[in-house]
Amino acid sequence: MNLAFPIEINILDFIFKGIVIGVLASAPMGPVGILCIQRTLNKGRWYGFVTGVGAAFSDIVYALFTGLGMSFVMDFVSNSENKFYLQIFGSLMLLVFGIYCFKSDPMKNMHKSSNKQGTLMHNGITAFLVTLSNPLIVFLFMATFAQFAFVVPDMPVEMGVGYLSIVFGALLWWFGLTWLVDKIRNKFDTNGIVIINKVIGSVVIIFSIIALFGTIFNLYHLPEF
Repeated sequence: MNLAFPIEINILDFIFKGIVIGVLASAPMGPVGILCIQRTLNKGRWYGFVTGVGAAFSDIVYALFTGLGMSFVMDFVSNSENKFYLQIFGSLMLLVFGIYCFKSDPMKNMHKSSNKQGTLMHNGITAFLVTLSNPLIVFLFMATFAQFAFVVPDMPVEMGVGYLSIVFGALLWWFGLTWLVDKIRNKFDTNGIVIINKVIGSVVIIFSIIALFGTIFNLYHLPEF
């Protein structure tokens, strides 16, 4: 399982990884996730979706911030051995995040959704601000960027495509979540939010373990060792 990029980037592979990062950044049931579900149930699906759109645009701000900082790191870890250790670090961070997601109570300190419907733009802007107020998302981007070796310095066009892929992945998640919640609205309650969060945490834990062992296995194929 080699997640490191070659010198010549496979753009389709790069886009796929950007989409996965976008989904991973959006999926945990934090305050904005609960807000999205609340608005879907109380106001309608599209109000929930624009809440996700606002969150996605906030996420890309932090993704750009993280990518800019990590570009200096990636310049330093230009050889396979250092990149290997960076990917190990990313896998362990993802594992910790998955465990935290699984054990956390998504209903604690939740942002209450106002009964006032408001405009679609207002709902999107408030979600943007709620997500922007949580800078801890940077650590999740650091973990995923490291594991996927996503930052490629001196390739602005490829990185631009990658960031657009992250936005697309985030929007894909919010579209699917609001569609699902809207379809089962009569059966959805707070237990459903807790279950979704535990499922997401379990998926992240499994993914991080697979990525960790995959990276370690590739150690034995690196000529530097």
